[in-house]
Formats: sequence, C-alpha cells, structure tokens
Amino acid sequence: MRHQRSGPKLNRSASHRASMGANLATALLTHGRIQTTLPKARLARKVAERAITLGKTNTLHSRRQAISLLRNKDITYRLFDEIAPAFGEVNGGYTRITKLGPRAGDAAEMVLLELTRDTVGAAAE
Repeated sequence: MRHQRSGPKLNRSASHRASMGANLATALLTHGRIQTTLPKARLARKVAERAITLGKTNTLHSRRQAISLLRNKDITYRLFDEIAPAFGEVNGGYTRITKLGPRAGDAAEMVLLELTRDTVGAAAE
C-alpha cells in the first residue's frame, strides 16, 4: 500500500526519483531554465522551491539541509549567495512552467521550467 507516498512514480525506484529530482533542480539552479517533460518538471519544481526556501534562512542547519537535498556543494553555495537573496520577500512561486507542446519522437508533453527572477538566469549564462 502507498500510504503517505505522494507524487508520481515515473517508472523509477524511489532512490532514482530522488536522484533525478536533485539533478534536475541542480540544472535549473545552474542555468536558470531547463526543458523537460511535464511530470519531471513538477518533480524538479518541488525540489528547487524547497531549496530556495532553505536558502532564504541562511543558517548552518539550512545549508546542510540544502546540501543534502541538492547533493552539490557548489550549487548550494551559489544558492545561498546569489539565488535566494534575489527572491527577497517573495513567499513561494519561484519557478514557472510553460508548456511547449508534444515532443516529436514520442508525443510526451514538453515544458520549459524556469526561475521567475530574470537576474538569476542572466548571472548563470
């Protein structure tokens, strides 16, 4: 039984889903936007928004939680120094999902997942 197990399975094991979420969120925080499928974007958004919220508190405990969540120290340092301060007093809604239409090969729903602040994406490029 799946009691208290939220979110789609995505035909992957729990550890694979967790790794994929961390990797997609890391890519989003690195580049400012990523193109992926809708279910994967929803997973990445969940991880990225949690990480940005942790980045706004800037304590040792929140840094350790963010490193545990993203599994990448360099991106975590950038999150706390550049990305989270850019969102200031905003409470949530740090990302935007824009639908792009079906993928040519398998008709999967493709989306563009991006951070809502333009300054973050420009700093990454």
